[in-house]
Amino acid sequence: MSFTVPDDCRYLDSHEWARQQNGTVRIGITDFAQDELGDVVFVELPREGDELEQGAEFGVIESIKAVSDLYAPVSGTVTATNETLIDDPELVNDDPFGDGWMLEVDLDDESELDELLSPEEYREQIE
Repeated sequence: MSFTVPDDCRYLDSHEWARQQNGTVRIGITDFAQDELGDVVFVELPREGDELEQGAEFGVIESIKAVSDLYAPVSGTVTATNETLIDDPELVNDDPFGDGWMLEVDLDDESELDELLSPEEYREQIE
């Protein structure tokens, strides 16, 4: 099976993505992760103003198959959460890199993005 791996994102081993845009970083889970989870039924996210630490748990995603922790690809302050996921968690399955995004953060240290997997490295990991 072939999974979408956008070239404008960086990736964690645990299948979260980070996309830098307009001075913030948008975060979600990958196409591979949503496929592995199956139908997403619930997403628990931090509040605006919460601090994230790179590699630390920031939330929980629940599917019909499993409950999984979500990990922060970067450190920073949460500036937005995708409130739509409260009522429509299946957006994570339908459009993981678009409408299924989870958080936006003000990045503490831009060099953290360089520590994440490149699209090529992530593709190799999921093959």
